[in-house]
Amino acid sequence: MTANEFRRIALKMKDASEGAHMGHPDFRANGKIFATLHAGDVTGMIKLTPEQQQDFVAADPATFSPVNGAWGRQGCTLVRLEPADEDQIGEAMTLACQETARLAALPKKKRASKTTKKSRS
Repeated sequence: MTANEFRRIALKMKDASEGAHMGHPDFRANGKIFATLHAGDVTGMIKLTPEQQQDFVAADPATFSPVNGAWGRQGCTLVRLEPADEDQIGEAMTLACQETARLAALPKKKRASKTTKKSRS
């Protein structure tokens, strides 16, 4: 798979758009990132759930691996483009796009006010 094929699959997703994030292309659904292409066009990232990530890594560890650190534990999955199969990437991106859109549609949590009252003496 090439970077252009990865991009084409990402942009086929419902309501997907391409932007840029930290100097590389990203793909968003409802304004939220579900996939990125990394510099050098050798790897990308697809944002899966941790359970989905485990399934893809188990099925094809030559293509899929968790991103290092906390992002990886949350489901961000590194994709090596060269061995990647178009159907696998399409399936992973569909899941990522659907979950990203679902989460974006949830109401925002109310944030507790951080204002403090100064006591007057």
